[in-house]
Amino acid sequence: MLGLITAAVDDRSARGIAAGVSRLVTAGELPSGARLPTVRDVARQLGVSPTTVSEAWRSLARAGAIETRGRSGSFVIGSVPPRRRLRYAQLGNGLGNVARDYSTGVPDYDLLPVLTASLARVGDARLTTSYLEAPVLPALETVLRQRWPYPPEQLTVVDGALDALDRVTATLVRFGDHVLVENPAFPPVLDLLEAAGATVVGVPMDEHGMRPEALGAALKAYDPVAVFLQPRAHNPTGAGLTARRVAELAVELAAYPQVTIVEDDHAGDIATGPPVSLGTRLPHRTVHVAGFSKSHGPDLRLAALGGPAAVITAVADRRLLGPGWSSRLLQAVLLDLLTSPEAEARVAAAREVYAQRRATMLAELAARDVTATAADGINLWMTVDDQQMAMLALAAHGIAVAPGAPFAVTPLGADHVRITVGLIRDGHAELADIFAAAARAGARGSGSRSRPHPRGWR
Repeated sequence: MLGLITAAVDDRSARGIAAGVSRLVTAGELPSGARLPTVRDVARQLGVSPTTVSEAWRSLARAGAIETRGRSGSFVIGSVPPRRRLRYAQLGNGLGNVARDYSTGVPDYDLLPVLTASLARVGDARLTTSYLEAPVLPALETVLRQRWPYPPEQLTVVDGALDALDRVTATLVRFGDHVLVENPAFPPVLDLLEAAGATVVGVPMDEHGMRPEALGAALKAYDPVAVFLQPRAHNPTGAGLTARRVAELAVELAAYPQVTIVEDDHAGDIATGPPVSLGTRLPHRTVHVAGFSKSHGPDLRLAALGGPAAVITAVADRRLLGPGWSSRLLQAVLLDLLTSPEAEARVAAAREVYAQRRATMLAELAARDVTATAADGINLWMTVDDQQMAMLALAAHGIAVAPGAPFAVTPLGADHVRITVGLIRDGHAELADIFAAAARAGARGSGSRSRPHPRGWR
């Protein structure tokens, strides 16, 4: 068994040892119930310190791959247990056709720029002459750099914000690593991190994002490799960083140079808040994702990814062995949209419409004593007495919303639902009556639930 473990380990750090043993467990080469060699024996065989192996064993135990039984030693539990059903998959309404589906998190297609003129201007442009050309159209890269909230060392384009986060996760995160995220967080990000074998730690937030003191405590306690956050139009709460909060978070992060900051600016140009980034304070450690799905169209399937050259180069190089690049035809369409006065006016108008829809529904709910947040973006985060009862009450009216549970890293102290308020064009007062009744459906009088935070966060 010592020889098997030694052959599987190509990186003799604690993380590398954990990854090698994890592969053996997953492949069944270390069978369930097998007793692992002692820490000292493994350390001697690999030529590392026992402390390094102990750290690897702790990571494996946290992930459920092995268990330690005191003086009896450490034993394989079995193959790394399969993930539970994806959080992302739980956001769908599951109701079939409903009259009003506010569970989707997608933009209002009628507010997106019209692509006809852009497609005509691009025509049948022959933009690819070699499989090894630069992945970004030079003219598009120039425009993206002008829009970036800080000067990135390198920039590339991938197939949407989630594709960017997936590729960054694969580059940065290894089995057993700790990663800090906002609590609540976007469910697909949690899925990605859990699929990578990361231990995800939720950091409490308020209306301005992660709370600095909570981030500082988590950094000290968990020694993470990365922090994932949304700088504005946070999904689901709508929270956004301010310049002051950026400075406060940067102070906490300054003492941990090994931590990479990954920012998902998914709302892009429909966000009311100005572009903001920790890259203005920590540029050599910040990876920023700029999405265009909400503002210019989900089917463009494009997002820009910029930051430290080491990370962006690793992503671009790995893509050479897969898709290679994102469609340069679609890049040309995006370039046209970003430089077209007509498209710019259309996006600006959409931003105003979304802001009005959020404000109107928030005012209606406040008048009915319902706690909700929707400071930016297209979503509204509503506190309810019981998530399942609220969703059933809404379904009775032919309305679907997303459950709040998949967004929670750890319990938030109250139940919630997420409503894609950006899709609500009219009838706000009528809907607010329905939402208010649903928020109170199934109220529990036992006192077992802690009182909701006045702003819906914990």
